[in-house]
Amino acid sequence: MQRIQETIEMSVEKFQKLLDYSSDEIFVLDHLKRIVYVNKVCERHYGLKPDDVIGRYNADFFKKGYWKPSIVPLVFEQKKPVSIKQTTYIGGELLTTAIPILNEQDDIEFVVVTAQELHHLKLIRDSQDDDGGQYLLDSEEPSNLAFFTNCETMKKVIGVCKKIANVNSTVLIQGESGTGKGVLAHYIHQISQRNKGPFLKINCAAIPEHLLESELFGYSKGAFTGASERGKQGLVEQADNGTLFLDEIGETSLKIQAKLLELIQEHQFIPVGGRKPKKVNIRIIAATNRGLSDMVQNKEFREDLFYRLNVIDLKIPPLRERYEDIIPLTYYFLNAFNKKYDVNQLISQECLNIIANYHWPGNIRQLENVIERLVITSESLIKSEDLPSDIYESGRDLGYQLSSYQSLDDAISGIEKEMIRKSYKKHHSSRKVAVDLKISQTRANNLIRSFCQDLKK
Repeated sequence: MQRIQETIEMSVEKFQKLLDYSSDEIFVLDHLKRIVYVNKVCERHYGLKPDDVIGRYNADFFKKGYWKPSIVPLVFEQKKPVSIKQTTYIGGELLTTAIPILNEQDDIEFVVVTAQELHHLKLIRDSQDDDGGQYLLDSEEPSNLAFFTNCETMKKVIGVCKKIANVNSTVLIQGESGTGKGVLAHYIHQISQRNKGPFLKINCAAIPEHLLESELFGYSKGAFTGASERGKQGLVEQADNGTLFLDEIGETSLKIQAKLLELIQEHQFIPVGGRKPKKVNIRIIAATNRGLSDMVQNKEFREDLFYRLNVIDLKIPPLRERYEDIIPLTYYFLNAFNKKYDVNQLISQECLNIIANYHWPGNIRQLENVIERLVITSESLIKSEDLPSDIYESGRDLGYQLSSYQSLDDAISGIEKEMIRKSYKKHHSSRKVAVDLKISQTRANNLIRSFCQDLKK
């Protein structure tokens, strides 16, 4: 009897492994709309592992925006197969079908939900299938990534954005190059009352000073040799009733900074070669990857402008500190470039592991460029050896480190030591280490005592 039971348990385990190889996502819900099973495809669609999903209620994920619209209310209401088009927060389009399993009392006992990706669908219309299944494929607007994150630090940043979107205070966004400062600025504009007006961006580092002034403020008729006889309207005037995003503002000269200060304080400016000031109604969002406070100390940036810009200060963490977002962003870009190049590339688990553990010095921009390259150059399945050599070698180094341990316990202890030392070197505080590694402060204190005594000297 025991041998038979072991055989049954093994067969269930093997059956679940087989389902993980399905190209379709498979969800199973119970009568309480609780997720009792999901295969590994959910990670490709939502950046969530099965362990993050099983045991939780379907509504928890729908409310957080992982997909829209929700198919579950329809199938529970109609008690018959239902299919709809869904969009996910990482840009995927799915044809999702929910099939109810009824008990003897004609009540729903389970619901089996399958979702397949729609890469080549050009036009979707309402229709009725031969079996009476209802297709509702028309109602929702396309999904927009905007700024959805699983990282607690970024969630706080987004929370602040929502609070300040409809005020006119200037915003200073700080972060390393490639972290998405421009995307965040555009997001603030999109959720503000100015979203009907223009959103104009200028990279202050990319334009020489003598041209930057006229690009920003325009010029009057005959302002300089070669100037248009009609003059030129600058970006400041074009952004009236909207938002002006000044990227890399730390690269502007003191002369430009003086004119920007007047613009912020007085809501007016004088074009190059002009005499009369012009009034504008704009919101200014600035961004920099430089330490403006240090530049103020070195007399490289005006102190009064710094405080005018720094009314609301947002700091975007680098991608290496947003581990929870690396896989969702990977799939977001994979979906986007699959659509752009009209292909259906998949990515191997080994490749995902290397991507998740790489330190990404170029941040989100680097990840985006790497995924585009992989979609273009790889075969149908993107493998680890398709990665750029520096990223691939970093993954091999990690594999070598793991293979050097003699047992699972040794490997766990070694990784634990490496992570706690790295975090303590950075934060020098048990409280901050606990937050960084998502453990209790008591555990952080114990680990610091075990592994970091030499770092305290």
